[in-house]
Order: sequence, then C-alpha cells, then structure tokens
Amino acid sequence: MESKVILITGAGSGVGRATAQKFLRLGWRVVLAGRRRDPLVETVMLSGCAAEMAFVTSVDVTVAEQMTALFDAAVERFGRIDVVFNNAGTVRGGAPDVLTVDDWNAVISANVTGTFLGIREAFRVFKVQSPMGGRIINNGSLAAHTPRPDAIAYTASKHAVTGMTKAASLDGRAFNIAVGQIDIGNAESDMTVNMHKGVPQPDGSTLVEPLLAGETVADAVLYMAGLPLEANVLFMSVMATKMPFVGRG
Repeated sequence: MESKVILITGAGSGVGRATAQKFLRLGWRVVLAGRRRDPLVETVMLSGCAAEMAFVTSVDVTVAEQMTALFDAAVERFGRIDVVFNNAGTVRGGAPDVLTVDDWNAVISANVTGTFLGIREAFRVFKVQSPMGGRIINNGSLAAHTPRPDAIAYTASKHAVTGMTKAASLDGRAFNIAVGQIDIGNAESDMTVNMHKGVPQPDGSTLVEPLLAGETVADAVLYMAGLPLEANVLFMSVMATKMPFVGRG
C-alpha cells in the first residue's frame, strides 16, 4: 500500500481527520483538503507521520476552479490518485417552514455540489492516468434512508449523494472506476457534539444518543479503499450499535 494515494476532503476534523491519520499511519500518501489550513496541518502532526507523506491544501469544495486546482496539484505532487474520499459536508437544522433559503443553499452547495465536483474531478484524473481507473468513496448518511426531525435539507442532500453514487458507479464501469458510499450514523464529529446533550426524536422527546469513534469509520473506509478495483462495496452502513435507527419514528 506504500505507493497508494488517497485524497480526502474535510480532512481537518471528525471522520475526515480520523481517516487521514489512519491512512498516513499505514503508509499511504494522503492529500488533505479543507477550508482551513491549520486544522489540516494539525491532523498531519497528530498522526506522527513524516510530513512528506502528506500534501495539505485549503479548498472550498463548492468552487469548481478550486477543485480542479486541488486535483491538479495532487497529481503534480504524487503522480496519481488512487482513491478519493468525498467527505466534506455540512448540516443546517430546521423544519420546512423554518429553514431559511440561505441555509438550504449552504447544505445543498456543500453536500451535493461539493460531492459532484469531487466525482467530476476524480473521473477526469482517473480516465487519463496509467494504469487507468481508481476508486471514489462518497460520504452519505443514514439520513439518506431514514430522516431525523427538522432535517429536510440534510436529508435531501444525502438522497442526492446516493443518486450520484449509483449514477457514477454506472458511468465509471468503462474506465475501471469503482464508486461506493459509506452511510454513517452517529460518528464523533463537530456535527454530532449535541448528541452528548440530547437531540430531538420523532415522538417529540429529547434523547442522548450513543456515538462511535471516528477511527471506527476510518477502518470501514480503509476496507472499501483496499479492495481491488474488480470489487466494490456500493453501499456500507456503519453506525453506533445502540443508536435509534432501525424502527426510528
């Protein structure tokens, strides 16, 4: 695996940070992308790995030109890209009559447009590198299947990610591109910190929910990334065992 290269968006915190550190410690070369450079640098430092194994760059995943520049810089630095983990995303809460249009647009822009641009740039690189091909892993959510209260924007965005995963998986066949999705439930991150205090449930109650470590999710991503391109995990769900999901609502 020493020569493998993975590009991770949203690598400065949560699942992205845990995944970047996991891959660095296993000898992968890692491209760490995110809005703020300092947390990305900190992620590399905390991994205890040699700096030359990592390439850190700030990027707004919603801006097409920045995403093109990110992938070009990654190829220039490491020669190729083997795996792209489209992990960056955001959440804004609110029922349909409460959520603002600005918050709706922020979620759709980050989670849908950002993921699309990651897929688009990965296809562009994978189709021309030698050997041709590569793997894309999209960060979905259990919300793509079962929503939470007051989460219409996030739920819609993750439904869209699921559709893009299926479409890209089909379109990638001719170019040796494998596309899969990991649907995560209650992983420790900035977006789930309120679960320690309690989050709204469908019956109107508030419940403290169990969380799973980001490193556990990183192990799942590693499994998907380590498969030969002849095999693919199209969808994987990884969740806190005791979280309310099956039968939720």
